[in-house]
Amino acid sequence: MRVYDYNKKWQQLLTPEIVAMLSQIHEFKGEQNSFIEAQSDTLTQLVEIAKIQSTEASNKIEGIFTSDERLKKLVTNKTTPRSRNEQEIAGYRDVLSTIHDSYEFIPVRPSIILQLHRDLYKFSGKSIGGVYKNADNVIAEEDNEGNRFVRFQPIPAWETPDAIEALCDAFDDVIAKNEADPLLIIPMFVLDFLCIHPFNDGNGRMSRLLTLLLLYRSGYIVGKYISIEKAIENTKDTYYEALQSSSQDWHQEENDYAHFVRYMLGVILSAYRDFSARVKVLATSGMSKPDRIREIIKDTLGKITKTEIMQKCPDISQVTVQRTLNDLVKSGDIIKIGGGRYTSYVWNRVSN
Repeated sequence: MRVYDYNKKWQQLLTPEIVAMLSQIHEFKGEQNSFIEAQSDTLTQLVEIAKIQSTEASNKIEGIFTSDERLKKLVTNKTTPRSRNEQEIAGYRDVLSTIHDSYEFIPVRPSIILQLHRDLYKFSGKSIGGVYKNADNVIAEEDNEGNRFVRFQPIPAWETPDAIEALCDAFDDVIAKNEADPLLIIPMFVLDFLCIHPFNDGNGRMSRLLTLLLLYRSGYIVGKYISIEKAIENTKDTYYEALQSSSQDWHQEENDYAHFVRYMLGVILSAYRDFSARVKVLATSGMSKPDRIREIIKDTLGKITKTEIMQKCPDISQVTVQRTLNDLVKSGDIIKIGGGRYTSYVWNRVSN
């Protein structure tokens, strides 16, 4: 069976590129933790938006959908699931809420992983929830012509319980020594979890939930305010490419974690940058609502949509946003691009 030991492998990841990304994340974390402590009440709306986006995106990666209206009602507990997809969405919602509310009290141990997986399927009635796979599985892909092929062969079902136990022990061991940056160890752990592929279904969603849990427990709670799952869904092709690159020669213990670590650090850094931009908007709360919208567009390089503006200003109504956009277009401050659902806006830097 593969040996899980991160104590030496993490040092191989300290390339100039990765070290630079770590430094930037540490800087963002220091700046924004103080803001979170001082302005926790004003961030409530960001938390609610992130919950909806995370629940939607993580399930969407796996082909699990519902309408936008139904999704919002499910995430806010204003309806009950009506379909198999909605049952799985509701399960993700509850596990995500558990992690958000109680991460300090949830160590990453095999029994905890099984409980979280059980809750992921608690609305579906499936017997697979909370138990390891009972048959060997494969990670398969389809090419553009619909041909299915095996991308990776996970470990056999009979090895799974011991492998997850060893994986959790290895993680606890390296973290306890307090020498390695958790931001390096967490993606390594997640990659190994996905290569083990311990469940019949739900491995991808569990990997993203565990990513959040481990980040929160290490003090990186940006995922509560900015959806990390959405960032992954938006870069899904790159996500799968990084997984594939870092899983090559995994069974021979010669795989290179760097591809996946770089990808995940990029996602985390992107989330912190997004949070920083939204904090800037909150800091301008003394402005009128139209002025805040104006400043957001002005500070955006390139195009921005009405939806993106509303996400940055959850306290401003859609009517106010639309009226302000119309006024700014008439005044020539911004330029309207496209039409209908594809409408976007850009600051007129020629005349301003």
